[in-house]
Amino acid sequence: MVIQKLHLINFKNHAEKFFEFSSQINCFVGNNGAGKTNVLDALHYLSVAKSFLANTDLNNIRTDEDFFTIEGEIFDGEKENILKIQLPKDSKKIIKKNDKSYDRIADHIGFLPSVIISPYDSNLISDSGESRRKFLDSMISQTDSEYLFSLIQYQKTVQQRNALLKNFSKNRSFDAESLEIYNEPLIKYGTKIFEKRKEFTDSILPLIQSYYEIISKGNEKVTVVYQSHLLDDLQTEKPEEIFRQILKESLEKDRILTYTSKGIHKDDLLFEMNGNSIKKVGSQGQQKSFLIALKLSQMNRVKELTGKTAILLLDDIFDKLDDTRVSQLIDLVNQEHFGQIFITDTSKKRTEKLVKNINEESKIFEI
Repeated sequence: MVIQKLHLINFKNHAEKFFEFSSQINCFVGNNGAGKTNVLDALHYLSVAKSFLANTDLNNIRTDEDFFTIEGEIFDGEKENILKIQLPKDSKKIIKKNDKSYDRIADHIGFLPSVIISPYDSNLISDSGESRRKFLDSMISQTDSEYLFSLIQYQKTVQQRNALLKNFSKNRSFDAESLEIYNEPLIKYGTKIFEKRKEFTDSILPLIQSYYEIISKGNEKVTVVYQSHLLDDLQTEKPEEIFRQILKESLEKDRILTYTSKGIHKDDLLFEMNGNSIKKVGSQGQQKSFLIALKLSQMNRVKELTGKTAILLLDDIFDKLDDTRVSQLIDLVNQEHFGQIFITDTSKKRTEKLVKNINEESKIFEI
């Protein structure tokens, strides 16, 4: 997959911008606040129809304007496609491919896979499990439409069950049979999600360890542990039965708390280095190296499952990495042939040197 052209209108701080890209490496250089990251975010929008900065869509409309438009020309290996995303202030978001609107945004996910590595990834290590679940869901959804459907149905069911629990509390009543209606869809979709998360984590772990070893020159060992309530007694019970028992045992607790306290919506990923939490023992450089290895593994897995090479978005990637790790990363990019890459940096001189070392066709845009 190659993004050949990008046209922005009223997107964040860009009134109008037009880019014609290299099929290999594209660099955006400029001072902080110039809008380099905003260009990467526009590319991310083309991929998954939302910002990687967790902004609401309306916040991405340029100040004092009524809409934004992102349009990209994408070559999929066979033909050119035009992707267009428009958001009027007073209407819903419109996504079109070759002038035909998608009925559902979910139908677009996976057409243009992307992987972004940015300073905001540090939240995956420092924040709660919700950030890591969202990351896991995003990784799998780009390659598995059935997973995305199950996730949407599961989340909807949890919301409905929680609303009923809150209604019981408000009215000082409780009807276990009414609540039980939600058990089967939770078990049905939750089990599918659990199995795909476990399979994905198992398959990506060797890649993470391999990439991290290259970047760090083998100085540390890392691992990723998938944590789920459904892993309890998995050797003796089926996931469906475990989930059914969990819902039964936590019924009284759910009534008191007025929300569904256990299930796959509480899953987490534990990141470890040399047997300890990387959050506690990892330096900034080690943590960033781990996150890079994690994202490159995602990219590798996307290609393995779909045959598509995801676009790689690198935002301020070289900050907090020492020269050795930067050198190893560049060598890795050379060896793996990751496809089309977009890089932001504040230093034009550093960018030119790095691009020269990569030895690929490139374009540098000053923002």
